[in-house]
Amino acid sequence: MTSRTGMCERTTKETTVRVNIDLEGGFVSASTGIPFFDHMLDQLGRHGGLGLDIECRGDLEIDAHHTVEDVGIALGVALGDALGDKAGIRRFASNRVPLDEALVDVSVDLSGRPYLHYEVDFPGQKILGDPPFDPQLIEEFWRAFSASAALTLHIETIRGANTHHIIEAGFKAVARSIRDAVAVEGEGVPSTKGRL
Repeated sequence: MTSRTGMCERTTKETTVRVNIDLEGGFVSASTGIPFFDHMLDQLGRHGGLGLDIECRGDLEIDAHHTVEDVGIALGVALGDALGDKAGIRRFASNRVPLDEALVDVSVDLSGRPYLHYEVDFPGQKILGDPPFDPQLIEEFWRAFSASAALTLHIETIRGANTHHIIEAGFKAVARSIRDAVAVEGEGVPSTKGRL
C-alpha cells in the first residue's frame, strides 16, 4: 500500500499552523496554546486511529477564533492530501457516541463536496481554563475542516447537559467516522463518476 500521509503548512498575519497526518496511525500531539482545544484534537487523533501532529501559534491575545478556524483549514487540507485519489476507501460512515449524559450522532461522506450540517445546542457555559474556551468556535472548526477537506459532515446532538461532554462526544464521533470512512476495502474509487 502506498503511504497515506498528508501535511499542510499555513501562515497568515493571524496564525502559523503546521499539520501532519498519517491515516495508518502513529504518534498524536496537538499544541495550539488552547488546552481544551488541544484535548479535543488529541481525541480526534486517538479515536480516529490517526497519526496526528498539530502545531499552531496564533493571536490568542485577541481571541481563539483565528487559531481554531485555521487549524480546521490546515487539518482538512492535510486529510485531503493523505487521501489522494481515494481509491479503495469505504467513503461513508456514521457513528453515535455517548459521553455520560451526552449523545452525539455523526455521519461523514468523503464525497469531494464540502457541506456541514451542525445541529448542536450547548447549555451556554464556556469551558473553564486558561484561556476559557467558547463552545461556539467548534462549529467554525468543523465548517473550516469540512470545506478544506471537501467532505460532507453532519453533526447532531441527540441529548446532553454538559458542554464539555457534548463537544467531546462530537469529536469522538467524528474521529470514529473518519476512521471507518478512510478504511481501504476495495481498489476502485467508490463513485459512479469514477472520481471523488
